[in-house]
Amino acid sequence: MRTSAYLLSVAAIAISAPAFAQTAPTTEPTTQADAQAGTQATTPAEVTPAPVEEAGADIVVTATRRADRLSNVPIAVSAVGQASLQNSGGSDIRAINQLAPSLLISSTGSESNASARIRGVGTVGDNPGLESSVAVFIDGVYRSRTGVGLNELGEIDRVEVLRGPQGTLFGRNASAGLINIITRGPEFKFGGNAEGTYGNYDQKRLALGLTGPITDSLAFRVDGVYVNRDGFYKNVTPGGGSEARVNDRDRYFVRGQLLFKPSADLSFRLIGDYSHRKESCCGATYYSQAQTFDPTANAAQANGSSVNTDGAVAYSDANPIVDILRRAGAVYPLAGSTANPFNREVALTPGQTYRNTTVDYGGSLQADWNLGGATLTSITAYREYKSGNAGDVDYTNVDLTHRAADGNAYRQFRTFTQEARLQGSAFDGKLDWLVGGFYSNERLRVVDNAVFGSQYGSFAACRLVANISPNPVLQNNAAPGCLSPTGRATITGAFGGAGPLASAVLAGLDRLSTVNNVGDNGSVYRQKSENFAFFTHNIFRITDTLSLTLGARYTHEAKDFGANFNNTNTICPVQQANLSPLLASATVPAAAKTYIGGILTLTCTGNSSSSLNALNLQNNFGEGKVTGTAVLSWKPIPSLLTYASYARGYKAGGYNLDRSPLGGATGVFSPRTNADASALKFDAETVNSYELGAKFKTRGFTLNVAAFRSEFQNFQLNTFNGSVFVVQNIQGCSTSLNGGDTDNLAATGQCTGRANKPGVISQGVELEATMTPIRQLQVTAGYTYADTKFARNLVGNSAGAPLDPALFLLPGSQMSNAPKHVVTSSVAWTPELGSNGLSGLVYVDSRLTSDYNTGSDLAREKKQDGFALVNARIGLRGRDQLWAIELWSQNVFNKQYIQVAFNSPFQGAGSSANVAAFGGTGNALYSAYLAEPRTYGLTLRSRF
Repeated sequence: MRTSAYLLSVAAIAISAPAFAQTAPTTEPTTQADAQAGTQATTPAEVTPAPVEEAGADIVVTATRRADRLSNVPIAVSAVGQASLQNSGGSDIRAINQLAPSLLISSTGSESNASARIRGVGTVGDNPGLESSVAVFIDGVYRSRTGVGLNELGEIDRVEVLRGPQGTLFGRNASAGLINIITRGPEFKFGGNAEGTYGNYDQKRLALGLTGPITDSLAFRVDGVYVNRDGFYKNVTPGGGSEARVNDRDRYFVRGQLLFKPSADLSFRLIGDYSHRKESCCGATYYSQAQTFDPTANAAQANGSSVNTDGAVAYSDANPIVDILRRAGAVYPLAGSTANPFNREVALTPGQTYRNTTVDYGGSLQADWNLGGATLTSITAYREYKSGNAGDVDYTNVDLTHRAADGNAYRQFRTFTQEARLQGSAFDGKLDWLVGGFYSNERLRVVDNAVFGSQYGSFAACRLVANISPNPVLQNNAAPGCLSPTGRATITGAFGGAGPLASAVLAGLDRLSTVNNVGDNGSVYRQKSENFAFFTHNIFRITDTLSLTLGARYTHEAKDFGANFNNTNTICPVQQANLSPLLASATVPAAAKTYIGGILTLTCTGNSSSSLNALNLQNNFGEGKVTGTAVLSWKPIPSLLTYASYARGYKAGGYNLDRSPLGGATGVFSPRTNADASALKFDAETVNSYELGAKFKTRGFTLNVAAFRSEFQNFQLNTFNGSVFVVQNIQGCSTSLNGGDTDNLAATGQCTGRANKPGVISQGVELEATMTPIRQLQVTAGYTYADTKFARNLVGNSAGAPLDPALFLLPGSQMSNAPKHVVTSSVAWTPELGSNGLSGLVYVDSRLTSDYNTGSDLAREKKQDGFALVNARIGLRGRDQLWAIELWSQNVFNKQYIQVAFNSPFQGAGSSANVAAFGGTGNALYSAYLAEPRTYGLTLRSRF
């Protein structure tokens, strides 16, 4: 609460969020193509080097596919220039977090799994079958997933963050927003930049860029970056080839460009790039390990659900899950009920690794042809991306589950895109029109080798024995079923004494304890996506001060899915054959059925079964959508722009590339068939967005204000529940569910009315300001209030299917990774030092964030308290920045915070929120991907 109050007061003083900018060129670009290329518009002889940012600059952006000043563009957009990114220490798009309060970018199990959120809305990146709600474009080319932007990008001209649905201007749809990255293009004057950095964690970074003419009509540019750094985590159990440091950096990037201008009306920009990463990522530490329980008795409800009527929650002195792991040799989690996440120590199973190779490369050709009355732009691109997915994914040295580094765990994208636009003006400039088309063909291949580890069976059996009694006397990790003689006798008595039922349970536990080193060995998921679209975006200048913008788009999306499995879990079919009949027997008590279901679930978690090998899953769909936008803008005075807008956005449906949903909630109880493939499909996400805004600019001051409301239907939510990934389309029901979406029963909560209400609503206010009291001083500040919530009466799709019980906290709650209040600020002072061209640099930026939950299921254990993050840089520069030396620090005050917390795989069940709502016991362990600690160093750079 105090954090929120502080954030509000800071926002009230500052009044707003930055429009950080690169100085508009002396000769303003005359077309979008000129600005997009990062070069000047006129003739080759007139091209000048990249300008240095100056306070109060009004950046030229291409957010509307026209080159226009930011203050004249009637949409919510933040623009970050090269110098602002450089000062903030940014080498990838995560640096924009510090400068754009409505944006949050985080990464999880792999940097290829990055997720971007705008106004609190985004897509969890762990499942490659889901496209991002926030699209990423680099030099006009759509990138398949957000994670590709977490690489070095070389010399950047600017980054534009467009907020709200996009589709009538860019090739690919985006339901929440778009990040448009424009790199520095070739120039017809020799020049370049060089940089060398050394920092703590033995960080070394080298960057070089060169540009110049080859002939009077042909120019080149070459950029290269190399980065190497030790990991932020120490592995306390090295051995068997496991790395000693985790979350390190070892990467390089090269990009070559040619700009061919045979005439003033025709240009071609050819770009080819290649990046390579071989890094250990991403480790996680234990974040919460307490066991909670309901200290009071509660009566069962008539519908079979349980309710903790007084909401009482108590904490145990110990957690039996922790005790089982410790007896199995775990270094982490620590003994007891208190974790120590920020000591940055991890424990890998010796021989396992997070070290993976990621390769991203491709090329594009952009052609711009001035036809006289119109300009034709064509962008043709092909890209390939492959990221290894090996990892010790139980995040403990006890071998519960892992993906071996044998080449059989990776995700791969092959993407071809073609975009064409024709734009011009008519009726003496009264109409500025644009029409275009887009085509993409993407082939996604996911290969998986996730297996139950060498100690999984014993651990899983011990979990179930502890459910009968946590007394360690009953357990013997080395014995069949994790049962000591006392334990075997206790289990026998708990199931009615010696007889068929007790014998079946004991045999099931014995078999469960043998589920070791089995699972996928090169199982393959394939998704082919083909997309074509036609779009138009037109600005009607009704008067000199009043304009109406109308845009429309038709998109057709077709996807084909296939999967083949190579699974070695032969114990699962045996368990199903022996235990599933008991679940259907009327003579078996309900409590016994629950226990038997637990044995089956832990044996066959995620439908891990050799019976899958006989399947050939196939499914496909095609869909067409019409979206569009309308904007009315008015300039009552030359320094003030006001606007009101509506936009409808769309993000394609797809497939959950995980076998877990096959057969639904009880799928593990029986063998699966090819008919189950349709269960992996999820529907398209749509949004209706409304916005009111104003932009004011006067000498030395700019202020942008926007109020927004976005209503999402069929919102695509990806959740890891500790065992499997759950994907549902979050939708609202038109009638009350009477608590069916907040109980712990899978069968309740079916919508009997119409499931046609928004499932997620994001509304709030954004303020942006830049102040330049003197020429060498620029102060920016920003504030975003985003009330981004799930609706009430939620269901799991537009057909009204019940919400998954794991998501019972969602109705009416703030979304994950969606802080209500964010304040950003920066101060850049570049004083002249004498008359010989020397100048200084003093730079500080900060981001203050209110509390938010980092988990899709909103478990209390995944909460991140509000915090402030500060970066700083001080330097000395020679004339025209021929040389510069800078001391810098990121996260100056070493703030310890998490990116994402998650259920530690297979390690317990139930959070304190489950206990508060339903009673019983919650013993789930939680791990977290930590944010980076304080870093600091020295940078030498030159521009020439």
